[in-house]
Amino acid sequence: MEAKAIARHIRVTPMKARRVVDLVRGKQANEALAILKFAQQAASEPVFKVVASAVANARVAADRDGVGFNEDELFISEARVDEGATMKRFQPRAQGRAFQIKKRTSHITVVVSTPEKGGEK
Repeated sequence: MEAKAIARHIRVTPMKARRVVDLVRGKQANEALAILKFAQQAASEPVFKVVASAVANARVAADRDGVGFNEDELFISEARVDEGATMKRFQPRAQGRAFQIKKRTSHITVVVSTPEKGGEK
């Protein structure tokens, strides 16, 4: 079983968010949530919310399909951070010049799944 969660236009730069996502890629979902809860980086909060949402989506999908659900079996099979829209702002500088400030955003995608059993789909 597979479940996915996407958070779009998160106001954290993709480079900083990727550092956090790399901490939890491939880990068990519960272990990843524990790591993110105590991670020092500011980007860990939105990533925590996306992972928790993916776990909740898996629970809802299992209830809908009538499949047994064990949260301890879930692991993060895919986690990526893509670049979102960039907001452009201008800061005044000396002698009438302007300096461009780029406020970058991220799209965070997390897919959780259960390990495939041999022969089953």
